[in-house]
Amino acid sequence: MSDNQHSTDLTTPGASQEVFADPGMPEHKHRRADHEPAADKRAELQVVVLFVISILGTIGSLIAYFAFRPDGTTDGTRFSTLTLGLGMAFALLGIGLAAVHWAKTLMSDTEVSEERHAQRSPDEVREVAVQKLQDGVKDSGIGRRGVLKGAALSALALFPLTIAVPLVSSVGNDWNVGKFRHTRWEKGMRLATDPTGRPIKAADVTIGSVFHVIPDVSEEERTSHEWITEKAKAVVLLIRLDPRDIESDQSPKGQTWSHEGIVAFSKICTHVGCPVALYEQQTHHLLCPCHQSTFDVANGAKVVFGPAHRPLPQLPITVDDEGYLVAQDDFDQPVGPSYWERLK
Repeated sequence: MSDNQHSTDLTTPGASQEVFADPGMPEHKHRRADHEPAADKRAELQVVVLFVISILGTIGSLIAYFAFRPDGTTDGTRFSTLTLGLGMAFALLGIGLAAVHWAKTLMSDTEVSEERHAQRSPDEVREVAVQKLQDGVKDSGIGRRGVLKGAALSALALFPLTIAVPLVSSVGNDWNVGKFRHTRWEKGMRLATDPTGRPIKAADVTIGSVFHVIPDVSEEERTSHEWITEKAKAVVLLIRLDPRDIESDQSPKGQTWSHEGIVAFSKICTHVGCPVALYEQQTHHLLCPCHQSTFDVANGAKVVFGPAHRPLPQLPITVDDEGYLVAQDDFDQPVGPSYWERLK
């Protein structure tokens, strides 16, 4: 060990312990805005611009909400969602960046340390603390920065409109949940592949295969504005199992709802409505990717794991004279999540 090095044994009882002096607070580094009026004014202007961006984002989201309403098509819904989301993003991002930039450039950043003391300070100490808070408000410059104060208050006051206006305007919408009790499926309607609309023959479905299915409707209906809503309720997952593996096909009156091991279930999770489309062939389980609800398609798509409370509704199927798969009727129960008119 060199002459200018030493060690202190802190493990041996009675050993001397080296005491370090309190290094104190590091030297405070002043920002340019603290001593340059031009830099201070520039920082204030930058914060104002960020708040103005938030205000413009709020106005833009309101314009987008009313000007670009969904027209029933996929592209229309996508564009409406995109414009509304961008407006809300700029509205919230402007407020966040303005607050950060304000704190880093304009508010007081002087370091303060205090000795630990009892939880309740004496009255005179509390008065000093209150005075410091008041000094902090004064240091922030909010009282003498009228433009900045106006921009901040305007941005904070307007932003809630991005949420409140769509929410309030939806009060007059159709809240009839009974429409989820029935879908486009009806007796004799063929099952078709999604999105091509090609009817499916039972002979084309091999054991272990999975088909994404929609009702076989006319081309005119598939291109209509109403189709996207009807399709959303009627989407089906078609799977062929070994008939010996099927424990139940949910037939309440004893009729067979599957055809030679082919079963069809709604793709809409009964938890919150996510698309259930992850099939594990070895276990015959369907997994919802949103919250991991798992359904056993060999046993009537009953829930075996996760937060869902109800099995997936089953579409009763058979074949027609030409060998095409057709629906025997609509789903056996309402599709989608449980709602207030149901017990679960």
